[in-house]
Amino acid sequence: MTQTTQLDAWRGEFGDSYVDRNAPIEEQLRHRTKMWSRFMQATISHEPKSILEVGCNIGLNMRTLARLTAAELSAIEPNEKARQSIIEDGILPASNLHEATAQSLPFEDGSQDMVFTSGVLIHIHPDDLGQAADEMHRVSRRWLLVSEYFSTKPETIPYRGRDDLLFKRDFGGFFLDRFDDLEVVDNGFMWSRTTGLDDATWTLFRKKGS
Repeated sequence: MTQTTQLDAWRGEFGDSYVDRNAPIEEQLRHRTKMWSRFMQATISHEPKSILEVGCNIGLNMRTLARLTAAELSAIEPNEKARQSIIEDGILPASNLHEATAQSLPFEDGSQDMVFTSGVLIHIHPDDLGQAADEMHRVSRRWLLVSEYFSTKPETIPYRGRDDLLFKRDFGGFFLDRFDDLEVVDNGFMWSRTTGLDDATWTLFRKKGS
């Protein structure tokens, strides 16, 4: 299994503390329902029948999507405590929740209609980002969605006493430059003052001809 400094942190006590801080309260789910309603509106011509989240933590997005779509939901998550929360709360069956990493997704090529991240790519070291993007692209049949913190240039941000766990850049641009078969379907900015979520940009891509 993939080993990096960042994954070691998220699999251990640092990741467990993140789980403890992020309980699935109803207010958060309401905010995410509005967010996902916007995302999914752009897929109406080919609504995904299978959706994979890369790095789901306690499954806030999975809990939201279960309210909005009949698609088969799957996720990967390296932190054991987070996975236990999802199973115990009945959010996903164990068969659809995998102990895995973005750099090595346990899925066949083109097996998922949509593959997405939400606040996960920011925690992958820039040296490993290309491999994670390649895996997401490989597994996606049609849609790719990235929702992440934005910076016009790559930069490292101090995060809870660490300087090796949060990296900002133009993630949408990174995918668009890396894969010539992607086209932008929609994009936007989530302003914390109006959405109740972290300030972040999002980009929805479609594979050309899909």
